[in-house]
Amino acid sequence: MARHVDKPWGHETIWSETSRYTGKLIHIDAGKRLSLQYHESKQESVFVVSGTMLLHLGQGDEARIVVLQEGESADILAGEIHRFEASSEGDVEIVEVATPEIDDVVRLEDDYSREGTTAP
Repeated sequence: MARHVDKPWGHETIWSETSRYTGKLIHIDAGKRLSLQYHESKQESVFVVSGTMLLHLGQGDEARIVVLQEGESADILAGEIHRFEASSEGDVEIVEVATPEIDDVVRLEDDYSREGTTAP
């Protein structure tokens, strides 16, 4: 059965959790963003269902932003620094399919001061 989880940036619906993968529908409110993070083991693939998502990759001098429109997708490898952000123009909904390490998150920056953020 699907599980709804409220987040400071929107919400997610975890629609599948197995020993091999996790499936989520992620809703990011306009102008909000997730933490700048990486995963030690987890890999994920995302597909933009609606809206425009800014995919931040890297950090510092290595940072770049990839704009993903409705119907576009991206793969995030383990160890790759990334952040998802909804454009200020509207909410974004994405489907994420990932390896099952749901708690594998190392936060480098977080707009909401959540635990697990590495000190600068």
